[in-house]
Amino acid sequence: MQDQHNLFAFHVRAFGACGDGTTSDTRAIQATIDRCAGAGGGTVVVSAGAYVTGAIELRSHVTLLLEAGATLLGSQDMAEYPLISARWEGVERTTHAPLIGGRGLQNVAIMGRGTIDGRGQPWWDAYHTKTLGAPRPRLVSFTECDNVVIEGITAINSPSWTINPVRCSNVRIQGITIRNPADSPNTDGINPDSCRNVRIADCYISVGDDCVTIKSGTEDERPDMQAPCENIAITNCTMADGHGGVVIGSEMSGDVRNVVISNCVFVGTDRGIRLKSRRGRGGLVEDIRVSNIVMTDVLCPLTMNLYYACGRWGDATVSDKQAHPVTSATPRFRHIHLSHITARNAKVAAAFLFGLAEMPVEDISLSDVTIGMAESAEAGYADMADGLELMERAGLYIRNARRIRLHQVEVRGQAGPAIRIADAHQIEISGCTTPTPAPGAPVIALQNVQGAFIHGCHAYPGTEVFVQLDDERSSGVALVGNHLDHAEQSLRAAVAAEPENIQITAEIER
Repeated sequence: MQDQHNLFAFHVRAFGACGDGTTSDTRAIQATIDRCAGAGGGTVVVSAGAYVTGAIELRSHVTLLLEAGATLLGSQDMAEYPLISARWEGVERTTHAPLIGGRGLQNVAIMGRGTIDGRGQPWWDAYHTKTLGAPRPRLVSFTECDNVVIEGITAINSPSWTINPVRCSNVRIQGITIRNPADSPNTDGINPDSCRNVRIADCYISVGDDCVTIKSGTEDERPDMQAPCENIAITNCTMADGHGGVVIGSEMSGDVRNVVISNCVFVGTDRGIRLKSRRGRGGLVEDIRVSNIVMTDVLCPLTMNLYYACGRWGDATVSDKQAHPVTSATPRFRHIHLSHITARNAKVAAAFLFGLAEMPVEDISLSDVTIGMAESAEAGYADMADGLELMERAGLYIRNARRIRLHQVEVRGQAGPAIRIADAHQIEISGCTTPTPAPGAPVIALQNVQGAFIHGCHAYPGTEVFVQLDDERSSGVALVGNHLDHAEQSLRAAVAAEPENIQITAEIER
């Protein structure tokens, strides 16, 4: 029953697994895991073959090794996924057990060059026909575990979320491939939820929802189960299709902080970097760094949306654009910095940042960012919120914001202003431009902006107006040391304003 070369290796075939693609091997695989754990730990080896299995549980100090040519096939018998209590979409509830899971474990791993095929089609069908009695199983989900490794495997056709550690610490997910059909519902790739010290690296992810989503529960979660998702590093990954490349929220009531996203490529995702929440969620997202990202064929490369409406469409509180009292249920986004980003063929907007009227997004910077819009695109919505206007090849849209810094940002091929900012305070725009100024539109449009320092910018030939004040409420706007020789007008007030309300300092190199 044990490998003669390794006394700590336990082979599932030695415990009765057939690997013929038909016979249920659930009991044999579970028996192997349990025997391995009973021996103090070791490696459970799944050799080449196709093993049909329902839900199985790992044990502490056990590595599940899927050798090349080995495939775990998710059972098509839904009874093989018993009902358990687990967090799903931000709150503890009754769900179907994951294909591979465990709770309260230490030192567990899933490794190798084999494949886990969730065979999710029956679950997707049941979801669409609303015949499910409980949420679908995830492919792999560990809860309250420490020192978790998932490495090298291929995961496909997950019934719902693919990899979902919950309240885990010291998690490493490296070199895995995830492929779910683009139209499969809610088949997110990797979703760390209220986890600490997570590293996601060298992965390829193509799914039917968000590729990587960082979560921390909702306002409906029990207080004793709320916890932040923190100290997260995502690097060297390629992400395709899906609704978002790397997403934070909307379940973020337990806070999300200390996140680094670097050296990634997004291809054909609806959004690239996406932060989303809404009134009632509470929670704080802060200290996020994004660098060295290349995107192609995305709807909108960057979104921060505090009016996220999915699941609450038409809700008067969520959708109201007037200021509400600030309470513990008010979500906040702050201290978020993005640099060295290239996006090509963006379709809806270059960026969409929409804070709450009572809680602006705060301390946000974009540096060395180049965004090229598609030559033609259908109008769409930059994010999911009530009351938004359709956009088509729009530039940066920023509303309800404080302490925004745009440095060396270039937008190409936009229809309308390259940068539009409304209801904002303390704005700095430096070294920003568009080589394709849109006819009849300013490069920068400001509305109700209090304090804007615009310097070191360059106007290309064809620029009609570089900065336009769209209403009489903007004040403290300074243009200093810009190169605006090619602009017909450096500054224009579209609406007459009293001098004491609009104070402009202009030092323009002409």
